[in-house]
This record gives sequence, structure tokens and C-alpha cells, in this order.
Amino acid sequence: MAPSSNRRATSFTRVASGTASLEPDRRRERGWTLLVDGVPQSYVDLADPTYLAFEYVRRLATVLRLAAPAAVPLTVLHLGGGALTLPRWVAATRPGSAQTVVERDGLLLALVSRALPWAAPVEVVVGDAREFVAAGPAEGYDVIVVDVFDGAAMPASVAGVGFAAAAARLLRPAGVLAMNLTDVPPLASSRIQAATLRAALGDVALIAPPGMLRGRRAGNAVLAAARTPGVLDIERLARSVARDAEPARVWHGAELTGFLAGAMARLDGPR
Repeated sequence: MAPSSNRRATSFTRVASGTASLEPDRRRERGWTLLVDGVPQSYVDLADPTYLAFEYVRRLATVLRLAAPAAVPLTVLHLGGGALTLPRWVAATRPGSAQTVVERDGLLLALVSRALPWAAPVEVVVGDAREFVAAGPAEGYDVIVVDVFDGAAMPASVAGVGFAAAAARLLRPAGVLAMNLTDVPPLASSRIQAATLRAALGDVALIAPPGMLRGRRAGNAVLAAARTPGVLDIERLARSVARDAEPARVWHGAELTGFLAGAMARLDGPR
């Protein structure tokens, strides 16, 4: 699809999950922010798919970047579509990658397709993330990105140990999972979610800004997980996120265990 020009006006569209708005970036000629019910969901620069405006997206991208040597194509499953920011980035930085995006809001995908079309070869599926993972191919993916929200919260269907185990089944032995979540002090959700991934995957790291880890602010945290211990390159991951314009820290191993403070894995609730 050929990208359209930025018309510099905010538009509003009713989608299944609420009211979507597209706001132009006054500083970048072809930059757009996608919001749903006023909550920012995605940022896309149609002229430069490698530009990642949101700090948590850059952290997800860092996990992806370190999943394999530079430019090596990956097979990636994106759970949660938004404006397809990361699929565009993967296509630009790792040509030849096979990517699948699962998004439950078909009207939102239709809006993005019209207003923010993508040229990258990406399979887009309208469906439920948990159901797709349950039926997916064993060891079919190098990377799974989980960025699924119901408003500002992660739905229960992708927050329990059953989902984590199902996602682990889809990862190749050297595969990694990257999960975005939001939290507020005292970070109870982050503790429980990290414990939940630890119950199903062999290695887990938490990436978050220092102020958030000190319990002083709300924000986004990213969990990186692998089936096999040693797959996550913790030292490179820590150096990369520390150099970001909005630095983050990585908690892993004993430091993560201390942060969990005995938190237990979340059992599956109603889907």
C-alpha cells in the first residue's frame, strides 16, 4: 500500500473498542498518534518506520533487536495491533521477516489500513489473542510481542499462567517473548506478571524506568522472557536501555527475585 499524505487535521472514528482519533505530529511532517478513548495506543511516522516515539516501544524493539544478529529475518507474532508500529520497524530493520499481527478490533485495523497504510508484507488477523495462541503452531515463532490492552489494562485472558504456558509452547528453543504492561505504585501488577511468566518460561527480566522501580511514578514496564536460560543477553539489554533518551534499568535473577517479594503467579481467570 502506498502511504498517504499527512493532512494535518485530527480525525475521529468509532471503532469496536471505543472512539479512535488520529492526531498529526506538528514536529514531524508524516507522524501520527493513534488514540482510543483518549489513551495513546501507537505512534507512526509514515516517512520513517524506524522512528519510535514511545519509550516502551523502544524497549520492546530492543528485546526484538537482541533476539538475533543484525538484519537476520525473524518470524514474529504480534499480539495487539494498534497502528502496526513494531511490524513496520521489523520490516525496515530485518527485511524478509515473516510477521503475523492479531488484533481483535477489526474496525481499528480498517481505520489504520486506510489512514496509515503499511507497505510491509504482514499477515493481519482479526481475532482473539488467547484463542490464536492456543491454536498456534508449536515452536513456530522466534519472537512473540504481547501488547494487548482493554482500555489501559491488560485483559485477564492474556495475564494468567495458562496464557504464558501457551505462548511458551509457540516459541522456538532460542525464542523470546516481550510483554508490555502498565502499572502504578507499589507495582503489584508488575510483580505478579513477572512471577506469572517465570512460572512458564525459564528466564525473565523486567525493564522499567528508575523512578517507576523506586515506586515514585506510574508508567509502562516491559517483561522479556525466554524458554531457555542464557538466551536473554542481560548485559547488552541493560546497556541498550540505559542509553535511551528515557533510560531504563533491567532487573534479573536475584535482583528480580527480591523485587517480586514473594508474589505468586496469576492463575487463569475467565476469558
